Amino acid sequence: MSEETTSIFLPESQPDLPADRFLDRELSWLDFNRRVLELAEDESVPLLERVNFLSIFASNLDEFFMVRVASLKRRIATGIAVNSASGLDPRDVLSQISAKTKDLQARHAALFRDKLGPELALNGVQIEHWSALDQQERAGLEQYFQEQVFPVLTPLAVDPAHPFPYISGLSLNLAVVLRNPTNRMEHFARVKVPPLLPRFVPVPGSTSRFVTLEDVMGAFLSELFPGMEVLQHHNFRVTRNEDLEVDEDEGENLLIQLEKELLRRRFGPPVRLEVAEDIDQQVLNLLQRELDVEASDVYHLAEPLDLKSLSAIAFMKRPELHFEPHQITTNRYLESDPDEAADIFAAIREREILVHHPYETFATSVQAFLEQAAADPQVLAIKQTLYRTSGDSPIVDALIDAAEAGKQVLALVEIKARFDEQNNIAWARKLEAAGVHVVYGIVGLKTHCKLSLVIRQEGSTLGRYCHIGTGNYNPKTARFYEDLGLLTSRQSVGEDLTKLFNQLSGHTQAPQYSSLLVSPNGVRQGLTERIRREIAHQQAGKAGRIRLKMNSLVDEQIIDELYRASKAGVTVEVLVRGMCALRPGVPGLSDHIKVHSVLGRYLEHSRIFAFDNAGDPDIFIGSADMMHRNLDRRVEALVKITQSDQIRQLYEILDLGMSETVAVWELKANGAWSRETHNVLGEKLLDMQDVLMQRTLERKRSR
Repeated sequence: MSEETTSIFLPESQPDLPADRFLDRELSWLDFNRRVLELAEDESVPLLERVNFLSIFASNLDEFFMVRVASLKRRIATGIAVNSASGLDPRDVLSQISAKTKDLQARHAALFRDKLGPELALNGVQIEHWSALDQQERAGLEQYFQEQVFPVLTPLAVDPAHPFPYISGLSLNLAVVLRNPTNRMEHFARVKVPPLLPRFVPVPGSTSRFVTLEDVMGAFLSELFPGMEVLQHHNFRVTRNEDLEVDEDEGENLLIQLEKELLRRRFGPPVRLEVAEDIDQQVLNLLQRELDVEASDVYHLAEPLDLKSLSAIAFMKRPELHFEPHQITTNRYLESDPDEAADIFAAIREREILVHHPYETFATSVQAFLEQAAADPQVLAIKQTLYRTSGDSPIVDALIDAAEAGKQVLALVEIKARFDEQNNIAWARKLEAAGVHVVYGIVGLKTHCKLSLVIRQEGSTLGRYCHIGTGNYNPKTARFYEDLGLLTSRQSVGEDLTKLFNQLSGHTQAPQYSSLLVSPNGVRQGLTERIRREIAHQQAGKAGRIRLKMNSLVDEQIIDELYRASKAGVTVEVLVRGMCALRPGVPGLSDHIKVHSVLGRYLEHSRIFAFDNAGDPDIFIGSADMMHRNLDRRVEALVKITQSDQIRQLYEILDLGMSETVAVWELKANGAWSRETHNVLGEKLLDMQDVLMQRTLERKRSR
């Protein structure tokens, strides 16, 4: 299902606000990835962590082109593209994306070539070129090539009998120019670098010296083309449109339809061609012609291409080159004696529990909650949403165990979760085979909310135990995604989740909720009402204050509400990880708005929406970002936090993100982001995530 940003909101129809009040969302995303690159450039960050940020930058950019750039190109080609809320013509946006990306990718490649590569070598981790190897090392790699690489290679020639081959998206390839020694005619061939083999091949006799797989292949190309002369070879890589188009209104089973669409995804049109900077012009011309790629979509880069593969180097076990480990802990209210597991249901009955990952472990909180529910004979039913999960998911295993034990188990599997579609289809089939009731949500909407509901027999009554989170039920990503989750037996939350699951699995009209804000409709309406209430408080002489933490802020209606709050004198503080289309600090428009961004060892992923409400804080956590798709085309859920200690804990997070003692990026009115790492005295500013880890441990000790 396409997630193009089609909004019914017309920003120019707001006469009290200037027309140029929005930053462009696509260019804002590139600014976000620039911040990732700046972490790779930061010399105070440990070396292998900097290498990891290089990999993350490349991976982010791949997805940006596969989805956002591809979508923009498709809309231009079909004539349905309109000016963005920023006022830019779509072709202007595409032109600026190309220029900014070329600059960023060149900076990215140069950073590895000129700084991080040499620094790795100084620390004993060397990525060698074939020319630097001695005869014995080359002989060892020749044996590796013959035994491990050669059998899986498929050389594809191009001539009248062999049309230009299909080039799969994100594959690394060698463009080879050959000559027939008999008739002196030149030919072109393509050889794909096998994606399932290690990209960095250890040099024989070493565990810390590597040569790239394409370099090894290049040395032995003559083995693939016996009798031909290998004149030259060049590396290239294609990015294709990999967004999905699924018509959910068709009668065909959605799962089957999506499987067919996944097959078609492989053949999306190219949107980017990356080539080695020394590529022969004739070879480049051939690639552009056969792939139908315009010159503006060609990116000349220093080798090696595809620095996303550096993740293999980044995760080497060299503790001195990584961040100092954090002491991850179990939530203080879920601790137990060493010889027995905590009774999570008893703990939740005693109080609501706010868990903060990864500072507090997922395994002893959310995962343990579901595993205990599956094993507990008093549990009658489990209802669960699954948007993304890990390949060997203990969550899925727990649901299967529960179903096999005779419990009623409902799993709402979002099979349209972008780039996890194939995994989720597999889990859906596995769950169905075990007797789990699997549903795919509401036609036309992605189900993005993170919800668990457990029904337990307790004497003559039924207890409802709930988890509402900001992150996916994925134990692997929970180790490095920063997320929040509420474990509660609050009656109103249990009733709300019961209504919501019934709506998702059955045929019911949108119900009324007391402790949740649910989109579509409910999140936008609920937040808008609370923003306007802060304006009313401010106008009544009570200080209005709004504090928000999210991944993205690009929804024009919400931004305009925040502008009006600022114009009324309300203090607005925004902590955003990624895109932000709001311009802070514009005189007369957003004087009272500040926007900060925090990036670090963990991916900031939690969403917090806090309104001071004249001293009676109204605060929510949940799954929704401030984007059109989250507010209008997804099922999202925010839950109200009511315990005073948890409200204080959330305020601590928001306060830290806006503090002058913490290293953050700040957004300026012109759209530029600036970062300070030291104060005016030259003292290093604090790392927000280090501080949060320390405070988590202090709370545990003070219990």
